[in-house]
Amino acid sequence: MALLSVIRRWHLREKVSIREIARRTKLSRNTIRKYLANGTLQPVYPKRKSPSKLDPYSAMLSSWLERESTRGRKQRRNWRQLFDDLVALGYRGSYDRVAAFARAWERQRDEHARTSRGTFVPLIFAPRRGVPVRLERGLGRRRRGAPEARRGAVQVEPQPCVHPARLSAADARDAVRCAQSCIPRPWRHP
Repeated sequence: MALLSVIRRWHLREKVSIREIARRTKLSRNTIRKYLANGTLQPVYPKRKSPSKLDPYSAMLSSWLERESTRGRKQRRNWRQLFDDLVALGYRGSYDRVAAFARAWERQRDEHARTSRGTFVPLIFAPRRGVPVRLERGLGRRRRGAPEARRGAVQVEPQPCVHPARLSAADARDAVRCAQSCIPRPWRHP
């Protein structure tokens, strides 16, 4: 982009000839004429596509990589072993092409896994009444040296209270009492 602006500045402001611009930039005069006539900001070059020796084997290698990705770490074949299998099938290219293909395949798989995380499903539990905190004898783990452990009383953990969204007035009072009973309070010996 900077080169195009320099070419335009030389030709339009400083009145430098196309031949002199070609000499300074080492571009052909036809290219410079094209850049001046066409209002493009940046030259666009077609992407070079040359056939690879790996092209006839790419579908097979992709299926091998897919199968190997589902296996355990110890049972997987590495890229060198896949390359050796391709050579046994008649592949005449280099290992670097196979490794580059495998790297691109893994990058594409990881990108797909990162962008498609799945659907979020919120966890919804059925409503039920909570269990209040009670003291019971002989249940649960006792702390050594605690006064309640000596007497055999332990605190039972409360169950969470989950209530439906729409409640009648009587149910709302019951829900408040249940919620208050589910709040853990410091235990005191009676």
